[in-house]
Amino acid sequence: MPQITVDYSAALADTFDRRAFAEALHAEVVETAAARLEACKTQFRPTEDTTVGGDADGHAVVHVTLGLLAGRTEETKAKLTEGVLELLRTHVKPADGLMLHASAEVRDLDASYRKFEE
Repeated sequence: MPQITVDYSAALADTFDRRAFAEALHAEVVETAAARLEACKTQFRPTEDTTVGGDADGHAVVHVTLGLLAGRTEETKAKLTEGVLELLRTHVKPADGLMLHASAEVRDLDASYRKFEE
């Protein structure tokens, strides 16, 4: 915990500094949501096809999902979401001719969440 997933349009592969984003995001999660740095895990998933409305061209999407153990206030979750969007503004530059659509959400992990490390 936290479990972080970043889905992004493959067209952003050369203009999205994923490593720097993850490092900054982990620091933000530690500061805002009182997580431990070593517990932060981020996975990036490029998507080949993006359609916005009826348009399959000219758009790029980044969506960040953060799963946290229950207990954070709605205010903390909202502050973290806003922080994520600010970090995306810094670390993602849309390629020429692409409109960037960025979003983020913070949600509680289900009570069934378990993990192991070996």
